[in-house]
Amino acid sequence: MKTAVVTDSTSYITQELREKLNIHMIPLSVIFGNESYKEEIEITAESFYEEVKHKDLPKTSQPSVGDFVTLFETLKQDYDAIISIHLSSGISGTYQGAVSAGNMVEGITVYPFDSEISARVQGFYVVKAAEMAADGKSPAEIMDKLNEMKQSIRAYFMVDDLSHLQRGGRLSSAQAILGSLLQVKPLLHFENKLIVPFEKIRTRKKAMKRIVDLLAEDAASGEAYEASIIHANRLEEAQKWKEELEAQLPNVTFGISYFGAVIGTHLGEGSMGLGWVKK
Repeated sequence: MKTAVVTDSTSYITQELREKLNIHMIPLSVIFGNESYKEEIEITAESFYEEVKHKDLPKTSQPSVGDFVTLFETLKQDYDAIISIHLSSGISGTYQGAVSAGNMVEGITVYPFDSEISARVQGFYVVKAAEMAADGKSPAEIMDKLNEMKQSIRAYFMVDDLSHLQRGGRLSSAQAILGSLLQVKPLLHFENKLIVPFEKIRTRKKAMKRIVDLLAEDAASGEAYEASIIHANRLEEAQKWKEELEAQLPNVTFGISYFGAVIGTHLGEGSMGLGWVKK
């Protein structure tokens, strides 16, 4: 049985890796005024962060059900099944779009998977699914593995600029003003599919240290972990952090990823995240 693996652009898997692992990507979009751009195709993370310096914060848009139907109809020519892995259904209707399209396309079985998270941590599921599909594993085996991974996946994000959350309706104006005055750097995480505050910490340095402490607690078991540092236009800071973490936690393999246009719209430039999963 040949199984195709589909994800959306918010998993921020590089084009090189997508091509290597035969991962099919459907993009979300950012909309500046009347101009819509498909992220990872028509707008890069770098160009997005440059654009928002000169323009109002864009809106974001999920793929249409029709986009999914078109992709699934194409894939059924070469595949017997599709595993479609998407960002949390609590913050986007993308997963539901895959569910709806899967029910509409005949001749192929679609297995939608709600990652309940986003960014490169969502990508952990995608890469594992693609590797297993390449090894000829069945859709049922792959879905079982993804659900097993969900038990050990963790991710925490530090937001540098509260105004993005406030403008996106995730933080009241009063909280944003108060947070800015106090230099609060809220740590966020996903809980019940939603982005919610985990802790409020006074400084960026302390917030990042707190994230490391949380990873160290899990890694203290001595088991092998895979982790990804995720940055919003802060590559040099991410590289420096990676070097520090590799020295501290030898049983953790670290990579670097980024918050692209869609997630960056909600978190803002300067945000940093760290996600991990048991190998």
